[in-house]
Amino acid sequence: MKLRIHLLTLAAVLIASEAAAQCNISDGKLEEAILLKPELRDQSNRQIVSDLRTLRDAALILWSYDRQDDCNRILANIRELLASPSIGQLGGGDEDEADQQLAAGEPALHSGGQATGNRDKPGARPLIEIDQLGPGLRVDEILGAEVRSSDDKIIGEVRNVVIGTQDGQDYVIVASGGFFVPGKESIVVPLRFLLIDQERDSFFLRITEAEMRKVPLMPDVDYSWLTDQAWRTRNDAIFESLMPTSDRFGPD
Repeated sequence: MKLRIHLLTLAAVLIASEAAAQCNISDGKLEEAILLKPELRDQSNRQIVSDLRTLRDAALILWSYDRQDDCNRILANIRELLASPSIGQLGGGDEDEADQQLAAGEPALHSGGQATGNRDKPGARPLIEIDQLGPGLRVDEILGAEVRSSDDKIIGEVRNVVIGTQDGQDYVIVASGGFFVPGKESIVVPLRFLLIDQERDSFFLRITEAEMRKVPLMPDVDYSWLTDQAWRTRNDAIFESLMPTSDRFGPD
């Protein structure tokens, strides 16, 4: 009888330990903290909020690969940062060192290859309109896809998609520099101005790399620009004015 009780107790401990090991992202209560902590609602600390959300996303990725312990470690770091009396004063102030660390994370290659692509290779098939694809594009084929200019230079990668605006305009957010962080060097590209290769590896702007420099950066990471009709009209008009009458790599 004692042995049975002992075994039942041991089983209960093992079950409890296994349950404790499971990583529950919602336990981090990050969004609740952002809502309740005045320091995190300060505009000057927007990057801190973005960094915390990036950590939360990393924990979610680890959870999806069943790396429960690693996921829990990241959640513990998030909780520790949120518990800091003044999170805005954390971290070092050495900008050169920070730049060096960020540079280490920059992707050296994209799915389509080097900085200059393969459009001039023999047998390269023409680019096509997105709505000419069959079957259509999935979201996971869009997010993270590389974006190139009409002269086949790497511009960046798709970091977000905006659909269903009241005026019927859909957009992709193209992060175009450094560590590819949206809002740092991102541009808002109307979806209708993109072409795609038939292998579904890369999107292409209808303007050159040099012309892309004339496009304004996304003004904020909170997507307030979506309600600024004047800004969107100016932004879209730039693409319209720069687009050639016939695309260099357009469909036949």
